[in-house]
Amino acid sequence: MDQHRSDRSRAVWALVITSVASFMAALDNLVVTTALPSIRDSLGGGLEELEWTVNAYTLTFAVLLMTGAALGDRFGRRRLFLVGLAVFTGASAAAALSPGINELIAFRAVQGIGAAIMMPLTLTLLTAAVPAARRGMALGIFGAVTGLAVASGPLIGGSLTEHISWQWIFWLNVPIGLILLPVARLRLRESYAPNSRLDVPGTLLVSGGLFGIVYALVSATGDGWTSPTVLTGLLVGTALLAGFVHHGFTAKNPMLPMRLFRDRAFFGINIASLLMFLGMFGSIFLLSQFLQSALGYSPTEAGLRMLPWTGMPMLVAPIAGYLSDRYGGRPVVVTGLALQALGLGLFATVLAPDVSYAAQLPGLIIGGIGMAMYFAPAASLVMSSVRSGEQGIASGANNALREVGGALGVAVLGSVFAAQGGYESPQGFSDGTVPALWIGAGAVALAALVALLIPGRRTAATPDPEPAEDRTPVAA
Repeated sequence: MDQHRSDRSRAVWALVITSVASFMAALDNLVVTTALPSIRDSLGGGLEELEWTVNAYTLTFAVLLMTGAALGDRFGRRRLFLVGLAVFTGASAAAALSPGINELIAFRAVQGIGAAIMMPLTLTLLTAAVPAARRGMALGIFGAVTGLAVASGPLIGGSLTEHISWQWIFWLNVPIGLILLPVARLRLRESYAPNSRLDVPGTLLVSGGLFGIVYALVSATGDGWTSPTVLTGLLVGTALLAGFVHHGFTAKNPMLPMRLFRDRAFFGINIASLLMFLGMFGSIFLLSQFLQSALGYSPTEAGLRMLPWTGMPMLVAPIAGYLSDRYGGRPVVVTGLALQALGLGLFATVLAPDVSYAAQLPGLIIGGIGMAMYFAPAASLVMSSVRSGEQGIASGANNALREVGGALGVAVLGSVFAAQGGYESPQGFSDGTVPALWIGAGAVALAALVALLIPGRRTAATPDPEPAEDRTPVAA
């Protein structure tokens, strides 16, 4: 009985700690978007600097996610989780104190490093702490909390920016991080991946490849798609990633075994995630600014008006989780992605400098329902498609592909926006945003088609028995 109570307490604490940490990192991705006009007014900068304010975080996050997961597997997941949380908290304080746009961009990059170490380990720590019979429920709650961060990001960012200052979107992380650090140290149990070895060649190949491609994408708006910087980044990055793929097939213990992608569930949910974040994150980047710069809403008003879209996960995620348990993840994910694409398409058809809020609502609501239906089963599909010893790197790979999709979305949709319109007038903002939204809708529609590759209802993978090193007791 005492052991049962202890295991239950450990599972609850793991759920609380990892959910709050995930909330912080997901919130930080979106809270900045509503504050962009105020940051531009305060620190200066054009479209390229605003993209860097978002993508400096995304860049280091995407590049180092798989490295963070591998380091956690090798040196201890709790230990590296604490390191990532400390870096993220310190960088948040530094970002709030930034005297200029370049300093803000630099500290956003450091924030991304901390989040890249912390985030892939949240799911691994949670999965290790929760019994298999209750894992679906725990992952559903975890996904709902992440959805809450998506929902509240624009509203929290808008409210803090308008009523206090934009710096408080970063100060908000500091007390949460300072509370989480000792709690996580005391309540999380250390674990390691069995027979883990740090794959140095794989780490260098994937880090260099992702950096080259994401840097090129982010630079494309300012330098142009045919500039030497962009072309070099794309070519070198692609070559290094090709080397990483080859390494994943041939190395004895690669950080990401390419055989994982032979599983239709793993392949389908990961590629669908990349495309979904491309369309969604690029669209949020532009729409949060459109509501303020073109329609004249305050930051708080913009955040409130986005709630039917971003807030829907809070209402729909529990229902989507139930449907996923009953009918399997694939139909829920495919339906969600299709609805998200439809929502973006509806928004693009009505967007204009004088568009009424009533005309925006159908696209916002349908897109929000779709986003919620995607988030609820996605984590479970990823974690159930691999063996327990590979869940850390599977989580890191999924997060990395999502962040690359987000960076790609901001870069591609931002480039379309700059080519077709601009910040000069409400009409120019509208002219640039409409074609960008159509591209976002197309990317999410393609994600729905890719998600059809996921097999139908399947029994979640039974975790392999964890060896002794995976069950190291909590240190005193």
